[in-house]
Amino acid sequence: MTREEKQEVIETLKGKFTQYTNFYITDTENLSVAQVTNLRRHCFNKQVEVKVAKNTLIKKALESLDAEKYAGIYDSLHKVTALMFSENPKDPALIISSFRKEINGEKPLLKAAFLNGDVFVGNDQLLALTKIKTKNELIGEVISLLQSPIQRVIGALQNRPEGGGDSETAKADEATAAPEAKATEAAPEATAPETTTTEPTADAAPETKPEA
Repeated sequence: MTREEKQEVIETLKGKFTQYTNFYITDTENLSVAQVTNLRRHCFNKQVEVKVAKNTLIKKALESLDAEKYAGIYDSLHKVTALMFSENPKDPALIISSFRKEINGEKPLLKAAFLNGDVFVGNDQLLALTKIKTKNELIGEVISLLQSPIQRVIGALQNRPEGGGDSETAKADEATAAPEAKATEAAPEATAPETTTTEPTADAAPETKPEA
């Protein structure tokens, strides 16, 4: 590789590191050509870009951008390196995990991951990376929590009849009014016997005067 070709690779890598805030450093050594092709297909379906480059060129590209920012991953640049760039921070982890199950193997091996400024080093970090919450997922959870009480209030308001008051209030009013209505209906029946007993007393008064 000529000096010009190396510089071209460095510039391409710099563009990718600038474009993406998430990338994985993996080891694809010992994978067959067919397996690498299959891995690339999985990545393509998830909109994950794969770049294979020499470790020295990768390091130079990172150092030219911000040597201190990427210092935590330099030790991971050894052996065969395949870079995975992704907008979603956990998509590469999910791809690696599912691909290993598919081939019943341990490759690609995770050497390091750089996610929004945080560095995760070592293959033992893979499981944790498959479970991390993305920004959109966290926002969705917060919105869901905020909407729960609001939805209950809206649901109660939507159940109100046109005359005002919700359905539960209307039922309660009906239940309260029912005993009162029954009591009102029963009142005439309770006073009826009192009326019949007083009428004979009034009729009997004239009959007793002649005897006096």
